[in-house]
Amino acid sequence: MAVRQAARGEALASFATMNRQQLIDRVASASDLPRDAAARAVDATLAAIEGSLRDGEPVALTGFGRFHVASHTGRRGVNPRTGERIEVATTAVARFTPGERLRRAVR
Repeated sequence: MAVRQAARGEALASFATMNRQQLIDRVASASDLPRDAAARAVDATLAAIEGSLRDGEPVALTGFGRFHVASHTGRRGVNPRTGERIEVATTAVARFTPGERLRRAVR
């Protein structure tokens, strides 16, 4: 998949997104693994990252980036249908911060 720069005003969302199956195919071809073994490796990697984040532990992959849990603090909001004031609860969200090597590769 060729990467090209977005033209001025062009939305980045217009680029094709790699899905899970395409990722598995790339891992299989890059590592000379059978497709089913690559699928298990991708699934295990994603499960390990998910489990660490669920436990509140950040995952740092040097050069690639850092997955971590952040929180959106609670706030007061307004129900748009009724205009009633409501309390929006604090929620945990997964975040990704790219590493230097990834930032340079994307430029």
